[in-house]
Amino acid sequence: MSVVLAVDGGNSKTDLALVRADGGVLALVRGGMSSPHHIGLEGSVALLQALYDEAVEQAGVAGPADVAHVLLAGLDFPTEERALHDALAERGWARRLTVGNDTFAVLRAGTERGWGVAVVCGAGINCVGVGPDGRHVRFPALGAISGDWGGGYDVGLAALGAAARSEDGRGPKTLLEGSVPAHFGLTRPSEVAEAIHHGEIPQRRVMELAPVVFDEAATDPVSAALVDRLAAEVVAMAEVAMRRLELTDQPVEVLLGGGLFQRADSPLVDAIRIALGTLGAHITVLASSTPPIVGAALRGLDELGAGGEAQARVRRELAERATTSERPIYG
Repeated sequence: MSVVLAVDGGNSKTDLALVRADGGVLALVRGGMSSPHHIGLEGSVALLQALYDEAVEQAGVAGPADVAHVLLAGLDFPTEERALHDALAERGWARRLTVGNDTFAVLRAGTERGWGVAVVCGAGINCVGVGPDGRHVRFPALGAISGDWGGGYDVGLAALGAAARSEDGRGPKTLLEGSVPAHFGLTRPSEVAEAIHHGEIPQRRVMELAPVVFDEAATDPVSAALVDRLAAEVVAMAEVAMRRLELTDQPVEVLLGGGLFQRADSPLVDAIRIALGTLGAHITVLASSTPPIVGAALRGLDELGAGGEAQARVRRELAERATTSERPIYG
């Protein structure tokens, strides 16, 4: 029995699946953050090992999988991919092992073509472009030091800053002055800042404020400006990826994945569609709700040469099981 080992790991959760070559799901398990950037190579490998052991027990299978696709956030350079590949290869989980960034899982989950552009907005922002000829382009996605702005953390931090400046008069009045502290059960932005300063609220929780910004954007100019800024960043990444792959004059799909895109009718998605639409009618923008673990599994099935029936089955079974599990907003 041919088996695919598939992993999608982000900054808040990790999914690991074992799938038969016919698309049937043998096991799906979930754990916490696996990004080597945040928990180190040893921490990442230890978490993956625990999930692998749980999945093997759940599936009742023995021996290595035929292929494995391990796609994680925090693998932004070839050296990082090689380090994780070498650490996992010696564990013998699969006869053939591919390690890469999680943006490839989002792209494959959202398209049957196997190529196009995917922009991921979860805790942070990232983008990958893959051409019909197999060429691909990436961005370092290291935050401010690589010129990035976007994702739940940056938007949330900007929202808290705007709320604070509204409270003390340094900035324009905004509805965020009330809704930001209310999210944490407080009354003033300065109380939120003090709580973060004293460690009573982990600063990472500011990413929870991104949906607050989206909710306020319809009537609050400051929130609307933050949405526009994020949309502009997404469009810039997608446009550069298309240009570098020479896809500017042919039909191309731009996949939007990650927690910030889960509402396909959100003002963010609408703003991106409008902006990319000005570049040409050949661009199709899709907000993908398919869990990225499906994309990792599909890449494994592609490698096995599985047909359409197997791919449709894994989409159906794995997506159903993944979406019924408790899922953090920013995966």
